[in-house]
Formats: sequence, C-alpha cells, structure tokens
Amino acid sequence: MFGKNRHVDEPPIPVVPWTDAWEFALTDEERPAAGQRKRAALGVRAFRVPQGSGVQRVNAPCAFFPPQSSAADARRLYEDAEGGRLICSLDEPQDVEGRRHYTVRDERGEAIGTIQRIAPLKHALKPTWRIAQPGHPEIVSSAEWAQGGPREMVQRGAGKLLLGVVQAVADMGAEGGDQPAKSRVLEWKSGDELVLTSEGDLRFLVRAAWLDRRLVFAYALLRTG
Repeated sequence: MFGKNRHVDEPPIPVVPWTDAWEFALTDEERPAAGQRKRAALGVRAFRVPQGSGVQRVNAPCAFFPPQSSAADARRLYEDAEGGRLICSLDEPQDVEGRRHYTVRDERGEAIGTIQRIAPLKHALKPTWRIAQPGHPEIVSSAEWAQGGPREMVQRGAGKLLLGVVQAVADMGAEGGDQPAKSRVLEWKSGDELVLTSEGDLRFLVRAAWLDRRLVFAYALLRTG
C-alpha cells in the first residue's frame, strides 16, 4: 500500500510520529532514484520526513490524507493511511477584520490555532499568510517584511544561521528527487524568533520546538489545495 514502484526486496517504510517531524515535505516520493534504482519509488501523497542518505535515503510518512477524497474530508489529516486516527482538521473560513481565518482543530475538535490569509494591497500581487498559535506572537513570513531572495535576506541581517537553514531546506530530498528550480524560500518569525523555514509551500524546516506541526500542515493544505 505504501509503494507503487517499490522493489520487492525493499521493505515498507515505517510511519514517523508527526510530533517528531522537524523537517518534512508534501510529496508522493518514498525513495529517490539512487544506485540501482533508476526511478524514484512512489507511494501515496503525504507529509514525509527525509531519513538516511545515499541509496538508504527514504521519505517516511508522518501525516496522511483521507483514503477516499470527498469535500467533507478535503481538509483533514490522519496518522494512518486508512484514515482511522485523525491528526487535525480545518474549518470553513471566516472573515475577521479583512482577514480570512481558518481555524485548525485537533482530533477532539478543540481549536489549536488559525491560519490567516490577508488580501494583497494595491501594490502587492499576492496575498500574505500568517499563522496564529495561542500563547505566542503571530508567525509572519519574510514575504511581508523582506524583499528579494534568501541570500538578500541573509545580507540584511539574518546571518549565517538562516543561510544554513535555507540550504538545509533546499537539500531536502535532493538526492535523485525531482526538485523545482529556484523555489521561493521564506523564513517565518514569531516576534524576533525564527520558528520555521519553507520552500515553495511544499517543504518545511521547523526551528522552534513549541511550534505546532499541525498548523504548518494546515498552512500547506491551504496553499497547495
């Protein structure tokens, strides 16, 4: 079930608990092309954690989409491929003071935070997004407060740490995987604290232990559809 192109001598990849995911990507690639594997081995589309290196590199799933797609389940994620253990869900959006708020709920239906879409101003071409987690300042991306690419952000004072983060995210699954060229890299801050780095709305590197991964999952769902 976990592999469409898996070699017979390759065992299934164990699921990683979503709470242990620091680096993850939204992809269907289980194993990149490497060694005698001429093509990437594909599985179900899921949030996956890169593990290992070289021919041993795998992308272990940590959060699954519903096994049967429907409008009611479109914004739900599960711990298992069968859809038996809910991780989180997204409410329908509510307009609040010019922002579109999407409430994220846990498996018990309790609100754990919101994803906010802010309509673009006249001089901007794209909307901006914010993540709100109770007990912390709003998480704001560099799309709001910086111009230019990731290298220019480093030059503006983010320092060598950010450059390392950008490179780490860019390297996720790079061994044989199909990587988009020059994907936009964003850093996300809560107050002055760097809490997340994202690449192309598909790859994420969590920098703060307190950041609820379920809010990042929800953001990716909204951005990728």
